[in-house]
Amino acid sequence: MVFVLIGLIVSFLGIEFLEEGPKAGIVKPFAELTLILVLFIDASTINRNVLRLDMSLPLRLLLIGLPLTMLLGALLALPLFPEISTVALVMMAFILSPTDAALGQAVVTGEQVPLRIRQTINVESGLNDGIALPPILICFAILSGKAGGSTDFSYWFTFIVKQFLFGPIIGGFVGWLGGVIVEKYSKKGWMSHTYQMLASVAIAILAYSLAEHLGGNGFIAAYFAGLMLGTQSEMIRERIREFGEAESQVLIMFIFLLFGMILLPISYQYWDWRAWVYAVLSLTIIRILPVALSLIGSGLDRKTVLFIGWFGPRGIASVLYLLMAVIQLGVEGYEKVTAVISLTVFLSIFLHGLTALPFSKLFSEKDESPSPSKQT
Repeated sequence: MVFVLIGLIVSFLGIEFLEEGPKAGIVKPFAELTLILVLFIDASTINRNVLRLDMSLPLRLLLIGLPLTMLLGALLALPLFPEISTVALVMMAFILSPTDAALGQAVVTGEQVPLRIRQTINVESGLNDGIALPPILICFAILSGKAGGSTDFSYWFTFIVKQFLFGPIIGGFVGWLGGVIVEKYSKKGWMSHTYQMLASVAIAILAYSLAEHLGGNGFIAAYFAGLMLGTQSEMIRERIREFGEAESQVLIMFIFLLFGMILLPISYQYWDWRAWVYAVLSLTIIRILPVALSLIGSGLDRKTVLFIGWFGPRGIASVLYLLMAVIQLGVEGYEKVTAVISLTVFLSIFLHGLTALPFSKLFSEKDESPSPSKQT
């Protein structure tokens, strides 16, 4: 919240760097690096043993809730913005579908929230970024006219399969191998504490780069690298995680500074009543209803379902994908789309940031329904 406001204030100072706007050379690499590290570190904090026992909630949110969110977001946008092309509105709905656990860190790190719910929100926010990217890229190709002769079904089917297959396999392998190497040579005394910590950046970037080079989804690869990190030593794992968290937090603050400096100034003049209505709907009905539908029969009480539904903040992923859209498509002709996405993220930063701690305190351990980990 503070960095966004500082960025907005700085935007009025006429700094030369800001004249290039979102197309400034430093913007996209910083945004991508931030998302890579955030995904890697978020995944590395997950207890795999507990997750293996109960994958049902994350799978419900990713395989049912996310597609429904995309669909509902597009359907509600069509009557509100009839002057905008259908593909652009679909792209807008897709960009606003990923969630960002970093905006509500008290939720995924606070002891008040049951472990099962924390991990569910963490896994969902970590994987939905990568899942949303392929359809967003398809929208980019159609809108930019670069789809060309590659609009046939077989091309896009192969593209999507490679994204979702190569990303997890390559990322998981790099994370496992990287962790094994770090642990092995640390025990031999060949690797100091400093370089153990630096391994977080190296493993995350290597997983992303290798997956992208081979046609996979780099963001999904970064997440699976953290999830499958191959070290059994809690001390080494904590060092890797600690440094990665510090670095990712610095980058997150910088991205939100850029958001306030670059994206908000070109957007707020287009914040009419329709933009406000859609932004509010995006953070409430468009998110909460699909979550509620996907969790029917899960055994969770209403309070927990509403809690999971509310904590679907829009943050780093939406900002990154918006920057990618602006760089590839330009702002002209997409002013309203840019404005709606920026307003939604802006509201989310404050609404979810302010409610994360007090809403988390509504939980107590006795409220948690028995999870498989407790039953064993």
